Amino acid sequence: MPLLENHIAVVTGAASGIGRAIALGYAREGAHVVLLDLNEAAATEVAGEIRKAGGKADSFALDVASHDDCIAVAKKVADQVGRVSILVNNAGINRRNAFTAEPDAVLKDWQDIMAINLNGTFNVTHAFLAPLRASKGRIVNIGSIQSFVHVRTPNSPAYTASKHGVLGFTKALAADLGKDGVRVNAIGPGLIETPLNAHVRATNQELVKIFIDHTPLGRAGKPEDIVGPALFLASDLSSYVTGSIVMADGGYRAI
Repeated sequence: MPLLENHIAVVTGAASGIGRAIALGYAREGAHVVLLDLNEAAATEVAGEIRKAGGKADSFALDVASHDDCIAVAKKVADQVGRVSILVNNAGINRRNAFTAEPDAVLKDWQDIMAINLNGTFNVTHAFLAPLRASKGRIVNIGSIQSFVHVRTPNSPAYTASKHGVLGFTKALAADLGKDGVRVNAIGPGLIETPLNAHVRATNQELVKIFIDHTPLGRAGKPEDIVGPALFLASDLSSYVTGSIVMADGGYRAI
């Protein structure tokens, strides 16, 4: 039997990169996937790809930084699709500016990154909390190696702080929601080749080399490398796992 049969799974930031890969992987394992993304057209395209392959999928536009938008979309999903039992908080952004950069840019980085990476994770989880409690559901948050470390490159402190926050939120929710049978875990990707970082990878080979030289497996990850951990944490295979983070970083944190 498919790992996620009879589940309705919401994935944010599902139009590309890690979110898209997880949505496709969940659909292959029998879930009815709800793709949420600010880029509605791209999310609709991925949902169509899933349906063409024989899976079940719907898509909705969502700005995770807007709590009101999250509440409204959660109602649409409940009315049009059904009771959600899996939530993947994947939507996120990054900007590689040092804290000593131009002050207005640093302030904007902080506000934008926190609004999406941390507040967005809260907003979406809060909006879908009732069905997740009712279904004894599973929440998978996308953290980072920067949930633990500030990587060895010039990088916005806002991103590091936001991903520390995601891990802290994961642990706090696991403690709060365990009594309801809801499991809450995170995944910690390393450098993953996604559209989000395509420009940086193309124009800053030195930065990429810093990451790869510190990664025992000697390569950047692909979005598909995150699908296995995401399936594990959303399925009954991890029925006694909560409050944890599964690192998918090629060994970055091992050295």
